Amino acid sequence: MRFLQKAVLLGGLLLLCLGQVQAAAKAADEDKAALALLEKALAYYHDQGDKAFAAFSRQGEFVDKDKYVFVLDTKGTMLASGGPSSALIGRDVSEVLGPDLQKAFKNALLVPEGNGIQTAEYRWQNWADGKVERKRVYYQRIGQRILAVGYYLPRASAEQAKALLDKAAADLAKDEQATIKSINSLQGGFLQDDLYVFVVNLDNHRYLAHGTNLRLINTDFGKVKDPEGKPVGEPILALMATQDQGEYEYRWKNPVTGKVENKHAYLKKVGNRLVAVGYYSP
Repeated sequence: MRFLQKAVLLGGLLLLCLGQVQAAAKAADEDKAALALLEKALAYYHDQGDKAFAAFSRQGEFVDKDKYVFVLDTKGTMLASGGPSSALIGRDVSEVLGPDLQKAFKNALLVPEGNGIQTAEYRWQNWADGKVERKRVYYQRIGQRILAVGYYLPRASAEQAKALLDKAAADLAKDEQATIKSINSLQGGFLQDDLYVFVVNLDNHRYLAHGTNLRLINTDFGKVKDPEGKPVGEPILALMATQDQGEYEYRWKNPVTGKVENKHAYLKKVGNRLVAVGYYSP
């Protein structure tokens, strides 16, 4: 029996590592594609100057699936775009940013020419689903123009999930009532893209908080099953009955993509509370 438990644990660890490797490889491919498209646009702009804006602003060689070239001047005005942001051409883009992003955006525009390709991450509305998501952008300044290519990062990493769990556990230990209220009101930084927190009372197995589905509050976590009818709550409760922290894999709906995906949850006890955060993998 002990050998079987070790084998199952080892198999789970191998699957987790494989998932992380695949996610890293996918991110590397996205980076490579974005950089290649930007370098292609930079070469074309070097030859054509501002005449290149017409080519950048239509469907064609400067659009690669959801990646496209866009151009700003150093005042923040959109000059060209091959994506949905073409609706912003002629406008000061900083006007559509939240106050927290405006300063960072202005600082990016001040990067001196000759510094080569830069990278940044920010939150921007994904026109495909209408949700505000993380976006990574590569950009370079040429004179008074800034050429850029970006792509969305809808999937959070294992490291981000662990960090959010640590934050939730620390806040819960400090002020349980305020933390539960923040989680249920989608405030306090407990909802980050496809990451969210849920809290269960280990005495009665009832949900106390849930980062995306308030209908689960006060329901029995032990009766929760995945979309295919496989128990989720019961094995997690059994696992946490013998340890203060753990991990568990199951299938669940991703609130960002709307699809049922593989989910890896990190679990931690705070007194008689179970706190959990999970990340999704393809």
